Amino acid sequence: MLRLAVTTSSETFERMRDPLGERGVAVEHLPAKSRAIRLTESRGDFDVGFVYPTRLMEGGAIDARDPIPWVNDREAVLTSRNKGGVIASLSRAGLPVPETRMLSNPVDESVVADAVSDLSFPLVVKPNSATRGVGVAKVSDVDSLLGVVDYLNLVHDFRSTGDKSYLIQEYVPDARDYRVMVVDGRVVGGVERRLPNALGEDRWKHNVHRGAEARAVTVSEAHRELALDVAETLGIDYLGVDVLVTEDRTLVSETNARPTIDHEKYDGDFWDRLAALIRRTAEQNE
Repeated sequence: MLRLAVTTSSETFERMRDPLGERGVAVEHLPAKSRAIRLTESRGDFDVGFVYPTRLMEGGAIDARDPIPWVNDREAVLTSRNKGGVIASLSRAGLPVPETRMLSNPVDESVVADAVSDLSFPLVVKPNSATRGVGVAKVSDVDSLLGVVDYLNLVHDFRSTGDKSYLIQEYVPDARDYRVMVVDGRVVGGVERRLPNALGEDRWKHNVHRGAEARAVTVSEAHRELALDVAETLGIDYLGVDVLVTEDRTLVSETNARPTIDHEKYDGDFWDRLAALIRRTAEQNE
């Protein structure tokens, strides 16, 4: 039986353990944060890992101690986390993305204002490498934009802040928000993320971690092809592709190489396909 090291949350670990165990994959939790890591004592004998740790320093130490192939290795996680890089790569490949500017601090206010001079407000400001909608804001004019940038500047002033870049992106009104899941070259399902009425009509972020609800949907053929093109362009085998859809536009807003497993909302063969991907990745170590 294959031994799989899972570095994601304990909730994801619990979801994976029994379905993969039934398919010959023994799932073991290998947390990479909020713990002491014994660097000179190997856990040993893992065959494969499931998504490289999001904390790269801890991940590097764990991977050096117990080198194994990963479903979504360090490069895949870094590629997807770099939102600006994703937008640039997809645009170069001819795939539809929102109009976006990347700013690298420190820059003067005039540089910020000039960067958006040909865009229409409102605009969205987001940290380049944050997740779960953290730090994302909608601004209505140059003054409110520069106010948000002031706060980003304060954060970026700390020398220990690794990523000092942020994105300014067109706001896509009245868009429906989908996540399409790709596993090893096949779409295995998708969800639409909606805000419950209880949160009020003025809310616009659709992150599940901010209260949105994810409902299973039938993924259209066009959206399947788009998601597969995104995964192929980025070279990532296990990927959540976030798609914004309006009456006349379909845009890829972000990707996630460490997506939550919503297996109840995916196709019936999701676990079979994930187990096959794990086995194929493990074979790289033979």
